[in-house]
Amino acid sequence: MTDAPRAVLIRHGHDPDDDRVFAHLSAAGWRPEVRHPFDGDDLGEMDGGVGALVVYGGKFCAADTELHPFLRDEFRWMEAALARGLPLLGICQGSQMLAKILGGWTDASREGLCEFGFHEIRPVAGGEDVLPGPLHVVQAHFHGFDTPPGARALATSDRFPHQAFVAQDNAYAFQFHAEVTPTGFRRWLDAEWWPGPDDATRRGVKDRAAQLADLAAHDAAQDAWFRGFLEGLFPTLEGAAAPSGPSRSAGARVA
Repeated sequence: MTDAPRAVLIRHGHDPDDDRVFAHLSAAGWRPEVRHPFDGDDLGEMDGGVGALVVYGGKFCAADTELHPFLRDEFRWMEAALARGLPLLGICQGSQMLAKILGGWTDASREGLCEFGFHEIRPVAGGEDVLPGPLHVVQAHFHGFDTPPGARALATSDRFPHQAFVAQDNAYAFQFHAEVTPTGFRRWLDAEWWPGPDDATRRGVKDRAAQLADLAAHDAAQDAWFRGFLEGLFPTLEGAAAPSGPSRSAGARVA
């Protein structure tokens, strides 16, 4: 489908393209195009061939545009997507950036809290159309956001009361990482950037065995919910084979 719309995926690291968003877009007939502005990719101007935008998580603070000038280009693209009414998904850092664009607070937790691994989120009143009930999802953050003016809050958790919101009907901010497959989650468990439960700054983080037990217990439900959400935001295009079955080929083994 050479005339299929492009979905531009802005990443803040060089992880493999094995996440659920990339898998869904590929199967649904979109043309996913990965960009790495943090590593010098020039976003340029948003042309008419762009049909959707996804801004992933990362280590960069949304307020640090002086320290990280590439963030200005990312903000510019997010603003353009909002102006055009394109489907937009901000994940973790991307959610904080969307909150900032819309006038909301974003920074490190005011209480010094963090979340890593599977944590339960719950719908707030009026958010059940997106999140029907409680769900354990992957988290990896110590920054957060407040739901910005004019946006509709969707989900909350015990540690971070603002977990998701939607603005303009199709611009979504998710603090959590439902896109991460079991393979990706194991990669995170091995990563030096998250030292684990022995680090005093990561209090409350479970050990590896408990993390893997949570993965086995909760990933299937997370995957099923997120696949349904993605199909609603980025629907399968005419002529594409509809995605079917769990999008977990990159990590079917969960223990």
